[in-house]
Amino acid sequence: MKRRDFITLLGGAAAWPLAARGQPKLPSIGFLGATSPTVFGQRLPAFVQRLRELGWIEGRTIAIDYRWAEGSDERAAEIAAEFVRRKVDVIVTSATNPVLAAKQATSVIPIVFTNANDPVKTGLVASLARPGGNVTGMSLQGPDLAGKRLELLREVVPNLRRLAIIANAGNPGVVLEISEAERAARTLGLEVVTPEIRRAEDIAPAFKALKGAQALYVSTDPLLGHHIVRIQTLVMGARLPTVHIYREMVEAGGLMSYGPNFPDLYRRTADLVDRILRGAKPGDIPVEQPTKFDLVINLTTAQALGLTIPESFLLRADELIE
Repeated sequence: MKRRDFITLLGGAAAWPLAARGQPKLPSIGFLGATSPTVFGQRLPAFVQRLRELGWIEGRTIAIDYRWAEGSDERAAEIAAEFVRRKVDVIVTSATNPVLAAKQATSVIPIVFTNANDPVKTGLVASLARPGGNVTGMSLQGPDLAGKRLELLREVVPNLRRLAIIANAGNPGVVLEISEAERAARTLGLEVVTPEIRRAEDIAPAFKALKGAQALYVSTDPLLGHHIVRIQTLVMGARLPTVHIYREMVEAGGLMSYGPNFPDLYRRTADLVDRILRGAKPGDIPVEQPTKFDLVINLTTAQALGLTIPESFLLRADELIE
């Protein structure tokens, strides 16, 4: 072999592994959205912006793969399995069932939840202070706030006697929330009707069981969240004042919401993801709880329902939608 050919061959052999490796792989986040992009409103931009502030710029220093379960537990499980096959560095998701799906799919890849009802009682973590395993995130405190929502609802519907609650009975976190809502309703002397919902097809029939209800409590759940417009159409047809946890439900026509500031939860979730990407173990990162809460009222809906909201109540609101 000629010396020149040998050198060429040697050079090609040395260069081949470099070409095969290509560019260094960016750290990756698998974002499992429990509903759809339209429902997430201000939340996702808050998450991405906070990552940017921490030095994780999408497409440059971090790759984010977005998938949307559209309120389906089965779809959430499929997405979680896909992320595991792709070996993402962190899975970010929300709500009890999607987190459980991710947890079932992997015990190795870190999982960070943006919000979940009572993560200890639903089995997501061992404790708030020491989650253990590969899961941590933000507690939603949905059950803890159920009574407060009913108290607020009664202020604007003073003659309230019969309350309807719609909830996804297949969501363990929601079951805890509704149990607390029913207890609070009994304390307030309210009669309660709770039609069971497990699938999208159950939503319309559930409203037929609400005859005589004077107001409606809508639970925290991806299934119901994904069908906001459909639910609000049925609500307005039944002329029912509603109380929710999500601001987006009020934007869609619900009367009022009271719950954590979700953009803040998503910003703080980004902080947890940052710590994990820099080497922290999720099981050692305490689950955090909300610190900011918002009361949002839709004045247009109140007018359509013929409700007069007391001035003192309006002054306490964090946002009025007209």
